[in-house]
Formats: sequence, C-alpha cells, structure tokens
Amino acid sequence: MSDFDSEGFFENEWDECGGLAWNEFDWERYLREQDDALHRYLAYYEKLKDHPERIDEAAHLMGWDEGPPGDEPECAGDGSSAEDEPVNHPPAAGQHPLEPYTLHKNPVFIATKAIYLSLKRGWERVAGNDAKIPQPLALAVQTSLYRGEEHAILGVQALDLGDFAMAVSLFKRALQEINQTLALAGESTAAANRYFADWRETALPRLFDLREIWLRVIHECRQELERRVDDEG
Repeated sequence: MSDFDSEGFFENEWDECGGLAWNEFDWERYLREQDDALHRYLAYYEKLKDHPERIDEAAHLMGWDEGPPGDEPECAGDGSSAEDEPVNHPPAAGQHPLEPYTLHKNPVFIATKAIYLSLKRGWERVAGNDAKIPQPLALAVQTSLYRGEEHAILGVQALDLGDFAMAVSLFKRALQEINQTLALAGESTAAANRYFADWRETALPRLFDLREIWLRVIHECRQELERRVDDEG
C-alpha cells in the first residue's frame, strides 16, 4: 500500500473524536503546527530530491506509513492488524491532548501544497522580471500552477468527505493542468529562454511527482468504489 493511501480517512473515523471548545488562539496554534508540518515535508523532499523514491521516502520520514495522523488510538483506526499499529506518543508541550482531524493533516494535502509551494517559489523568482520571462508566458504558467493546485485541494476535500467519484474527477482535472504546464514547458520559444530552462529543469521532476501521487490516489479511490459496488451486489 502506498504511503499516500487515504483509506484511514475514508469513513470519517475522526468524527468519533467529538467537538472541541477551542477559541481563536487554539485554532491559530493548530494552524501554525500544520504549517510546520508542510514545511517539514518540503525540507525532507528537498533533501531527497535526487532520490529515485523521494515521495515514498519523504512520506516515511513524516511517519505516514505508520497510520493516519493523530495521537489518540480511539480516533486513529486504519484497519491495520495489531502488530502494525503505530506507537502512540504523548502530546508535545502545549499540544492539546485531543486534536481534531482537519484537511490540513491529510498526507495528500501536505505533499501537494508543499511541492506546489516549491514550484511557485521558483517561478516567482524569475517570472516577476519581464526582462527574464515574457509576461504572457509568466501568466500562463502561474495560472496553470494555480489551477492544478486548486483542483487537487478540492480533490483532497472530496476524499475526506468520502465522495471518491468526485475526488477522481477533481484529480483528473488537476492532472490536465499538470499536462498544460508540461506543454508550456515543452514549447520551443519557452525552452529557448535560459531562465525558463533553469526553472524547467527543477520543475519537471516535481510535476511528475505530483502526477504520481494523484494517480495513486485515483487508483485507490477506484478500488474503493469497486469494493462498494461489490458489497452492494
């Protein structure tokens, strides 16, 4: 099973955790912690950028192959056998003992946001200067990156809602935007631009990694849909 398997989130198991009476400060702290997780993943990914299995290795370092995120055994069931259950650690200092699951903790969300962050950072460094990148090209690439990320994040939300058919459709749209970005990267006029060529060299592996992650999720969603049909039959 891939490290990006979302099976642990399919049936909204986190609903059992109940409501939390959190104030604005609690949620701000929680969101900062999720931002830290995103940047931690990106740091692992960048360190492993030359590794052939970088997305699986980064997922392993994040602990995603140990089960869904969270420290509470009653809220983190993923259907694994007893010997595969993750070790539960006590909450860190200042951490609420019963944190909710939100979209921000989904591994596909974190990986997608982190890799897109690296793509956009690199593009913004060169595309903001019209002496380096023609503005029509700058806008086209920026728009394609934005649309791809938007479709993928909506796809993750559909996953968490348990709507796998919608998730497949949204990730397919995200893949279409990846193809659009790749098409722009392959245009002769763009390839002739040395600034674009430098960005393209670092961007292509990341675009292909995003595609690999989403294809895995699509495959898992289709398997789940087939299982449900079989159960109803």
